Amino acid sequence: MTDLAGAERILRAALGPRLRVDHPIAPLTTFRIGGPAALFVEADDDRALAAVAEAAASGSVPVTVIGKGSNVLVADAGFPGIVVRLGRGYRWAAREGETVTAGGSMPLPALAGIALRHRLAGLEFGVAIPATLGGAVKMNAGAHGGSMSDVLERVDVFSLRDAARRSLAIEDVGFDYRTSTLPDGSVVVAAGARLRSGEEAEIRAAMDEAREWRRRTQPLAEPNCGSVFKNPDGDHAARLVEAVGAKGMRVGGAEVSRKHANFIVATPGATASDVWTLVERVRTMVADATGIRLQTEVQLIGEVARVGD
Repeated sequence: MTDLAGAERILRAALGPRLRVDHPIAPLTTFRIGGPAALFVEADDDRALAAVAEAAASGSVPVTVIGKGSNVLVADAGFPGIVVRLGRGYRWAAREGETVTAGGSMPLPALAGIALRHRLAGLEFGVAIPATLGGAVKMNAGAHGGSMSDVLERVDVFSLRDAARRSLAIEDVGFDYRTSTLPDGSVVVAAGARLRSGEEAEIRAAMDEAREWRRRTQPLAEPNCGSVFKNPDGDHAARLVEAVGAKGMRVGGAEVSRKHANFIVATPGATASDVWTLVERVRTMVADATGIRLQTEVQLIGEVARVGD
């Protein structure tokens, strides 16, 4: 049985006012929808993460970690456990030769900018990905022909299972397309990327091109989570969604973007249930028409019901 009250006592004793109860997390996501976290911690150091580990273990309380809040959908009822976000203590970067190392809360676009200043190439794709380094590592984020697994050489994680920090070699992480096999309860607290020397003008041009492509093709002015579906082998999810006539389709306040068919936007009044119902309907339409069962990129936080359930 979950002992949320006991977990709260442990966290309050360790963190004091840094612990938030029934804290809204919708504003911390790019969808801007969903309910509160029962307990919310912005961890600035490993001691705070150790307190989370103790609290979760003592009361069998579920834990989830968010970064910049893209690629997630928070249930309308919120999350009945501990939501952790890495704070300023994990926002740092350092360079040694052609290796750039940074903390887990470092925004990926900012890290790409640091690489540019040092004339280091290989991270240009990151300038158009609204993620922290930790989230980007966890999901093996990528764009424009590049992905995190192409450049990473080390990942540091804090295990919430045994309150221990470890450094993992890349072969132990298990990267695949938009995923990794990091152990459950692993919080990415730092990572190192091996880049290469390049010409500043060429690096800047590639970054400008990535920004412009994103501005031109994605519904940046509307709340969304980024790409909803993973691209199946040899095809594009957006093409499949558009081919079955789902572009512009709506459920409640959720709509398949008319600008990019692999995006769902939240209009005023949208709920997480609206979004997830639309996701499942689109997925069913594509499966019925093509036999392809699209896999989602968006991660659920809490139990998201479908409209009518």
